[in-house]
Amino acid sequence: MENTTMLANISLNATRNEENITSFFTDEEWLAINGTLPWIVGFFFGVIAITGFFGNLLVILVVVFNNNMRSTTNLMIVNLAAADLMFVILCIPFTATDYMVYYWPYGRFWCRSVQYLIVVTAFASIYTLVLMSIDRFLAVVHPIRSRMMRTENITLIAIVTLWIVVLVVSVPVAFTHDVVVDYDAKKNITYGMCTFTTNDFLGPRTYQVTFFISSYLLPLMIISGLYMRMIMRLWRQGTGVRMSKESQRGRKRVTRLVVVVVIAFASLWLPVQLILLLKSLDVIETNTLTKLVIQVTAQTLAYSSSCINPLLYAFLSENFRKAFYKAVNCSSRYQNYTSDLPPPRKTSCARTSTTGL
Repeated sequence: MENTTMLANISLNATRNEENITSFFTDEEWLAINGTLPWIVGFFFGVIAITGFFGNLLVILVVVFNNNMRSTTNLMIVNLAAADLMFVILCIPFTATDYMVYYWPYGRFWCRSVQYLIVVTAFASIYTLVLMSIDRFLAVVHPIRSRMMRTENITLIAIVTLWIVVLVVSVPVAFTHDVVVDYDAKKNITYGMCTFTTNDFLGPRTYQVTFFISSYLLPLMIISGLYMRMIMRLWRQGTGVRMSKESQRGRKRVTRLVVVVVIAFASLWLPVQLILLLKSLDVIETNTLTKLVIQVTAQTLAYSSSCINPLLYAFLSENFRKAFYKAVNCSSRYQNYTSDLPPPRKTSCARTSTTGL
């Protein structure tokens, strides 16, 4: 079976082999797939798109237009929201359409562009979480020595550098995907599908294993190592660092928020990452209706990560709750966003904070 290795291709098009998709399923199964699954997935993708669009846009506006919420951690949260917003606008609608119709209707340019943008936003999201973890590690383990490093200017430089690297290293993805024309003898129709194409530069197995390691396994190992060290330091008594109880509580709250965001991302992306990896290694095939449903569910969970973070901020951060309330109700109430954290400190380089949020 031809392995399609990109996330957007875990749809009806991703299960086609060299002959056609209907050779795997009976007429009854294919009728159920073609008549029911696209609309169900379209509904859930629509909910994810709407929630992700307004939620992430609200996060960006809240931080940008509230000076009291400017901090190194919040700048990274804005970058994470921007990557999720980009994914919601430029990727989800095209993937949803792939479920609704039998073929890829947008041509070669958008086939390559969507695949490229999916990889870019995935890398940008996970490595923004790596940056957030490094920021938390420095704030907790080296709170004094890291003040000169944890500034807004340096954080912006790190974010810009991250995007440049991600945009450059993801370029080969665009050239390894194309619209492939196929013929379904059973249905007597010719169609084009956006998929990974055979090339001398990169094979599907090598590509997917590399993608799994670089976009999931390696960054999560780095994050886990940082947090293991950080949590040991955070909860250990007698660290030798003089800090008020208010500062300690604020530091723990911010760290808890970042940990929950990382766990949510890792758990939501794990099923689809494993499925893609196992398919590329020819361990599994999507050749039954049950496997197809599992595969689609895994992709829906992965895509839901683009809208879950604003909800986490609302539940776990009092500052974000107050800012959300003010933005939604257009009210001047709750203008003080520093009640759950000590006031930010200033350095000679730029304003920063020992707690982040």
